[in-house]
Amino acid sequence: MTKIDFSPLSATFINCTLKKSPEKSHTQGLVDVAIGIMEKEKVKVNQIRLVDHEVPPGVYPDMTEHGWDKDEFPELLKTILSSDILVIGTPIWLGEKSSVAHKLIERLYGMSGELNEKGQYLYYGKVGGCIITGNEDGVKHCAMGILYSLQHIGYSVPPQADTGWVGEVGPGPSYLDKEANAAENDFTNRNTTFMTYNLLHLALMLKNANGYPTYGNSSKDWKKGERWNFENPEYRQS
Repeated sequence: MTKIDFSPLSATFINCTLKKSPEKSHTQGLVDVAIGIMEKEKVKVNQIRLVDHEVPPGVYPDMTEHGWDKDEFPELLKTILSSDILVIGTPIWLGEKSSVAHKLIERLYGMSGELNEKGQYLYYGKVGGCIITGNEDGVKHCAMGILYSLQHIGYSVPPQADTGWVGEVGPGPSYLDKEANAAENDFTNRNTTFMTYNLLHLALMLKNANGYPTYGNSSKDWKKGERWNFENPEYRQS
């Protein structure tokens, strides 16, 4: 089997638990599985527990310009943008991603109109995935919303870009609880492994290719009047 060198890559994992550090986060338990794989592959890994930071809601780059006294997101964004991969981890509450995860996506969206050095939207050439835990069903529902949001703002999503673990319906053990035996769940372990390597593969391909070509997708060129092979329907001959 050919060994692949993933060491040029970096990843940021953002845990959107509602629990402040050092309180135990079951989502972190599954996040750590993916981080463990990446670290063994010599990938630089950054971790953020968003609830530990003062990040107000909003869809602007800096919310102190919109009435808030403090906003740590601009500084956190530097870490996110320096990474080839972004993985959002969230628990499930009422069948949905956490409010913290929703706030994170809104803040990421607030930067989506900015451009990278190639004139494309800011997150082009970066790869996204998600990790979800809970006591009831909802992994696929939460992943659907998170992955759609990430690709919409410019992240690339590889196959099998989500993983999760849920216990039985109702009160019961969570991922890190011994009685859950979650660490032995082959389905979750397989999906977490596949997700992690698919993120790495796509990120490495994009990094080696210097991201996407600008032909047909440069906002900078569009504003200059470039239309490539687009033809306005109003001018087409019937």
